[in-house]
Amino acid sequence: MSKVKVAVLGSGNIGTDLLMKLERSNELEVTTMIGIDPNSDGLQRAKEKGYNVVDTGLKGFLETEHDVEIVFDATAAKAHVRHAKMLREAGIIALDLTPAAVGELIVPTVNLEEHIDKDNVNLITCGGQATIPIVHAINRVSPVEYAEIVATISSKSAGPGTRANIDEFTVTTAHGIEAIGGAKKGKAIIILNPAEPPILMRDTVHALVEEGSMNEDAVIQSIQEMVQSVQSYVPGYRLRTEPIIEGNKVTVFIEVEGAGDYLPKYSGNLDIMTSAAVQVAETFAKKRLAKESV
Repeated sequence: MSKVKVAVLGSGNIGTDLLMKLERSNELEVTTMIGIDPNSDGLQRAKEKGYNVVDTGLKGFLETEHDVEIVFDATAAKAHVRHAKMLREAGIIALDLTPAAVGELIVPTVNLEEHIDKDNVNLITCGGQATIPIVHAINRVSPVEYAEIVATISSKSAGPGTRANIDEFTVTTAHGIEAIGGAKKGKAIIILNPAEPPILMRDTVHALVEEGSMNEDAVIQSIQEMVQSVQSYVPGYRLRTEPIIEGNKVTVFIEVEGAGDYLPKYSGNLDIMTSAAVQVAETFAKKRLAKESV
């Protein structure tokens, strides 16, 4: 079966983990890894595996002959602002794993089908991918007036790119809570925990629903169904306890364990991003391949 050819832009932790996940895809064929540091572990691994390696950045890649249809941008928010323009002009779909929010915001379990034909889509943030599905699950049963999420990750799983993007993380995640989750007002907080041994990614969702609209049984069922949907592509995603409902307040505790492909299992914050990226790209690819077969 033919596959859609893709490239990974960024040879850091996220890009390298993504490369390993893409190798298992039935719809995507990774051909190239693009970076700027020829000595990075990501580019070295890609080279050893026989992939095309470009160490002169996106500009250098676009100057070569290729048949790539999708580029995963795993660099940084400020860099993606430049990359988005370059990829659009080259006619390549940009799947953005930074919090730049240039393209349409996507959470696979909530709104993927709405943006299947876009040339630039954004995966928000790790905290957004973990918590926005829960906000949406509550809101589709009982309208959410306010949602606040706290994403706690191991400091060891926060590389230079993650740390450089913290401001964008809070803004983009809060926007996603509102635009995709459906909350009238959203707030996002991130905590880097230096504990040893490193902790798994943990997220807390606090949601206030409209007075008089709480349907406890329906809210709990909706949350549980959403968790199962996310687990279809992030197996380590789970509730730490049953949802807690007090009056019109819902509190949900989530834990995300990584698959351990490239990074330790405590790096669930990175794993949920790369897993969501593959899910989005495979859906794009299935539609593209279906059109070609008609």
